Amino acid sequence: MNDLSNSPLSFRTIWISDTHLGTPGARVDELLHFLKHTQSETLYLVGDIIDGWQLKKRFFWPQKHNDVIQKILRKARNGTKVIYIPGNHDEAAREYIDYSFGEVEIHMDYIHHTSTGEKLWVVHGDLFDNVIKHARWLAYLGDFAYVSLLRANRLINTIRQLLKLPYWSFSQYLKHKVKSAVSFISAFETAMVTETRRRDCDGVVCGHIHKPEIREIDGIRYYNDGDWVESVTAMVEHHDGSIEIINWANMAGAEPVSNAMMPAVGSS
Repeated sequence: MNDLSNSPLSFRTIWISDTHLGTPGARVDELLHFLKHTQSETLYLVGDIIDGWQLKKRFFWPQKHNDVIQKILRKARNGTKVIYIPGNHDEAAREYIDYSFGEVEIHMDYIHHTSTGEKLWVVHGDLFDNVIKHARWLAYLGDFAYVSLLRANRLINTIRQLLKLPYWSFSQYLKHKVKSAVSFISAFETAMVTETRRRDCDGVVCGHIHKPEIREIDGIRYYNDGDWVESVTAMVEHHDGSIEIINWANMAGAEPVSNAMMPAVGSS
């Protein structure tokens, strides 16, 4: 991976989600590299940080996964405001809403104010996923299928690497091409925007669906910070209030996937 520089990149705010620690698919090398080379006033952990669903089936916790937790806790001890918003895969942490552990605050959701005055509702998003709400068994089945896809993805890319071909995400390809998956993503985004407007916020920051995105939907800013399984993305607020999705795979010299950027309200 690229060294970048000795000085970490400085941001006002960082949002990461869907790291899925406790699974073989978690991109911990890139995540550790990201945590080492960035700093911020506030760090949001927007759910599915630890994958409790998979850990219940099979315990998998290498040292590097523990290193990620330790780096986050060290940031909190050194003055970074760390806010943890649990998702469906780490829902056990919802038993501790409004508590703080190791200087990490746990909240169900949060209101973030950017330096330009934009009011953003920060939430994982699973509570606005109809499959999670009304057919939990189907969500578990979907999770099994997704994990199987990721295994196939690793096998395909091992072969592609031997053939000196670039990285290709089979699972992302299916998500973008299968009509039902596209419809699900669209319905999810619409639900998030509707609830954001009801809460009188300018925008929403979420994770959950592993699709990094920054766009405006019916006058509401929709921000999805992606994931650290496929996209390897974080969302950042610069000190001038502009908001950007950073593809860390690109910056760290790993496999690039996607990128997006939109200036914050009130900035040029």
